[in-house]
Amino acid sequence: MIILIQIDDAGSGSLVGGTCIGAMRVETGEFYYDIIPIRYYSKENFKNKYYLEHVVTIVKDLFIKLNVDKKEKILVCRGYMFDNLRKWLNNKNYNYESVSIGEPLQTKIETTFEEYMIKLGLPMAFIRYTKYPFHFHKILKWVYADYENRCHLCKTGWKSWEKYGNLKTEVSIQFLNKSNFVCLKCGKSIPNNSVVKVIKYTSNKPTTIYLHKDC
Repeated sequence: MIILIQIDDAGSGSLVGGTCIGAMRVETGEFYYDIIPIRYYSKENFKNKYYLEHVVTIVKDLFIKLNVDKKEKILVCRGYMFDNLRKWLNNKNYNYESVSIGEPLQTKIETTFEEYMIKLGLPMAFIRYTKYPFHFHKILKWVYADYENRCHLCKTGWKSWEKYGNLKTEVSIQFLNKSNFVCLKCGKSIPNNSVVKVIKYTSNKPTTIYLHKDC
């Protein structure tokens, strides 16, 4: 059986940003996506799971762009993000199956989410060279590096945000002899023998952030 359409998501587990929903026609490589806006992850909206219904809205639009026929085979990621979509596909008599999505869509949608995060301000080096760039506490560190400008980018409806989203911080100025750090505010490297701004807080463990003095 020829697989025609794949549907998957990326970013649902990232503290920062919305969630990318994408669909691909495998034979042609046609790919379209949209982002669930971060407002759907506010406390009230997240509690009511409005983001799940917005997935349906997005996929309806992606189907129009891909000109999807109800007879075509559709593979949908089996994750919870598509719970409402599966109900809609059933009601509309689409030919779909819930599976673990692989290539070619997997890499495409993950790359698309990374590009979206870079547009939000996450340093490219942070994503490309960090083993788990979207791990909660790694992203939290990036948020606290410029809290006032980044807290609104977070999924504030998460229980983990309630626990770690308003931590007490200590700010000081120090001299750094040797540095292999990148300033998590501007994304540029911090040279050796620099006067730096230091932010400290404790989440699951004591954490230290180094920034350029004037960042």
